[in-house]
Amino acid sequence: MATAAAKKVKEFIFEWEGKDRNGKAVRGEMRSGGEAAVSASLRRQGILVNKVKKRRSSGGKSIKGKDIAVFTRQLATMLKAGVPLLQAFDIVARGSPNPRLTRMLTDIRSDVETGTSLSGAFRKHPLQFDALYCNLVEAGEAAGILETLLERLAHYQEKTIELQNKIRSALIYPISVLVVAFIVVAVIMIFVIPSFKDIFKSFGADLPAPTLVVIAMSEFFVEYWLLIFGGLGFGIYMLIQSWRRSPKLQMTMDRVMLKLPIFGPLIHKAAVARWSRTLSTMFAAGVPLVEALDSVGGAAGNAVFSAATEQIQRDVATGSGLTSSMQASGVFPNMVLQMSAIGEESGSLDQMLSKVADFYEQEVDEAVKGLSTLMEPIIIVVLGTIIGGIVVSMYLPIFKLGQVV
Repeated sequence: MATAAAKKVKEFIFEWEGKDRNGKAVRGEMRSGGEAAVSASLRRQGILVNKVKKRRSSGGKSIKGKDIAVFTRQLATMLKAGVPLLQAFDIVARGSPNPRLTRMLTDIRSDVETGTSLSGAFRKHPLQFDALYCNLVEAGEAAGILETLLERLAHYQEKTIELQNKIRSALIYPISVLVVAFIVVAVIMIFVIPSFKDIFKSFGADLPAPTLVVIAMSEFFVEYWLLIFGGLGFGIYMLIQSWRRSPKLQMTMDRVMLKLPIFGPLIHKAAVARWSRTLSTMFAAGVPLVEALDSVGGAAGNAVFSAATEQIQRDVATGSGLTSSMQASGVFPNMVLQMSAIGEESGSLDQMLSKVADFYEQEVDEAVKGLSTLMEPIIIVVLGTIIGGIVVSMYLPIFKLGQVV
């Protein structure tokens, strides 16, 4: 009973400083249940302890997907090298600069130490470890190939993060330019145009139609600027909240995004790449196809693909082939269908889907490189039309006055 009680004592990481037998200053870290136990253990090693404090685990940045990918890669590498699981968790937690990640890994280590399976410990943190991650870890534990599946998981996460970064970089440039353009136009409307209006009043002449339109817009901005900015911010906030809570809105927005003139093909290729990469990883891990499709739809990051995956799963569960079910959904290109058919016939579906993912990731990479070249002239035309139109309309009365003189 005493041994069982001792095992239930929660351990923490303590940082200590002291001097060894030769009087040399030393410092280090130790996992223990309390400061007294740390001091006693160090005294037995001949170290005179000056300070012991529990490592700070509060605060820190939020845990991102990149942190989980790095952790997965480190854990896979250490397990492959023969490092025991609990010791591997200690090493990763000690080397993490993020206190939140350290605290989470310490909690997972404690759960595993008390007999919980690794997948079960991961499932207690659903925000960081999704169903796909936990299912693959569970499959690896059952088959005795945990380090291999963790390596595949790390590769999958790294590819996914790389793809997300490419999409993000493609969208940041035009969005930032449009936001800056809106702020500049608002400043011109609120502060610059009223000054021109006062000058034109002294002319006493009729103003051209473009000038009158711009002045009317300026008056509207000056009178309702708080309502405009507040309504815009509130509208964006409500749209984001509604999108998170409404599957119908998600479906509508994702369907619209897939049909956008420039960004639509890019988003579609990225979704196909993620879908193929996820299913390839799950199938290669030995997860049955019907069960693998549970995690695949959400991993694609698009409600249209998620709904199509649910339909494919129902069709496959009733005996239909994967390729025919994918073709019936109408969201997959012919190249994906052909590779899937080859994989089904040859028994190498995971390899074929992996090649599809590699191909479309390369396509996304090339599309992102060409997107900036394509967007620059469009942005220049839009900004030139807006800013140039305002400037010209303000100077038209001056030109007209010069002609009269």
